[in-house]
Amino acid sequence: MDLQDNALAERLRLAGLRPTRQRLSLAAILFGAGDRHVSAESLHQEALTARINVSLATVYNTLNQFKAAGLLREVAFEGDRTFFDTNTSNHFHYYIEETDSLVDIGTEHLQVMGLPPLPTGTEIDRVDIIIRLRKAGS
Repeated sequence: MDLQDNALAERLRLAGLRPTRQRLSLAAILFGAGDRHVSAESLHQEALTARINVSLATVYNTLNQFKAAGLLREVAFEGDRTFFDTNTSNHFHYYIEETDSLVDIGTEHLQVMGLPPLPTGTEIDRVDIIIRLRKAGS
């Protein structure tokens, strides 16, 4: 195990997850190149390309475990379309239809105003904003 593997194993342990071989392999792909957005399918394809023998079901399970442990943020829209974001801070997204991809929007220039009254006994956990983009003239 090299230094990066040790750091990933410790990160998983601190999140309450056992650092199994498959979790470590998927964590290396997810967290090895800065903040990014992945779907289960795209991560599965990356794993196969890297010669990591893992099923799509295992990828889904691992992503959901990482999300539950606070290592990933789920960005879901259109009912069944889900991305997982390695940046868990409060931020928003552009969705680019042509490339089926998300791009982060910082919060420094965006204000959410005029929210309706909240139901009794609730509080805002977070606000998700996804701005859908398409090629101009399409």
